Amino acid sequence: PVSVEGQPLAKGTYGLHTIPNPDSWTVIFSKTNTAWGSYSYKEDEDALRVNVKPRPLAEMKEALEFDFEDLKPDSTAVTLKWEKLGVPFTVSIKDSDQTLQNIRAQLKGRGQFTWQALDEGAQFCLTRKINLDEALRWADASVQNEERFDNLSTKADILKALNRPDEAKTAWNHALEIATPVQLYSYGRRLQSEKKGAEAMEIFQGVAKRFPQTVYGHLAQARIKSAAGDFTGAAAEATDAQNAAPTDAQKQSIKALIDRLQSKQDINK
Repeated sequence: PVSVEGQPLAKGTYGLHTIPNPDSWTVIFSKTNTAWGSYSYKEDEDALRVNVKPRPLAEMKEALEFDFEDLKPDSTAVTLKWEKLGVPFTVSIKDSDQTLQNIRAQLKGRGQFTWQALDEGAQFCLTRKINLDEALRWADASVQNEERFDNLSTKADILKALNRPDEAKTAWNHALEIATPVQLYSYGRRLQSEKKGAEAMEIFQGVAKRFPQTVYGHLAQARIKSAAGDFTGAAAEATDAQNAAPTDAQKQSIKALIDRLQSKQDINK
């Protein structure tokens, strides 16, 4: 069973509509999922309506995004992001056993041949600290399909949870060897979202040391200096990152960080 903002929503495929207001948005799940836009929307086809509060974004979003934030074992916040506004709504589940059965069924089909599906299954168990031996088998199979930073780091985390530190260290060191700047930086940001600030800073230090002249090397330095209260130095690093950014959208996103740093705001918060 799935709940959205605490209200039950039956299994199915829905159309998504919103009604924006200054202080709250109405998020609508429609039983009609084939409509183009909201031109043919009808209220009597609603499956569920919830009211949520929008929030300002620190970084400009040129294109519409849906991000999964505040990940927890039984819930996540799905956030619609566009320009400088975010509209989050919480999706939660109550039946981990059923989800695990669904994952197993998926991994008997096409999922067993892709690294992503196996890694996602392993991550599901890891975040809930359940079936860790099975999760490790899935992580190993994912690595065999395609060795990536993502699944190697998952494997390392599972081994750590199984109290096998030496094997965990070996897997993690190999993950670091093949990681790209964006993968390491994104991992650091994930740690921050999980309230693991000290571990995130260690990752950023590694990015800055290994990839100093890249966009993500400069961004990592900006976060390190911002955490230390050196907003001038952090803004200079962010400016270097902006100059090295390959796309206008990325430059605009980094500009939002520069603006915060020039206002002496810690971009890690």
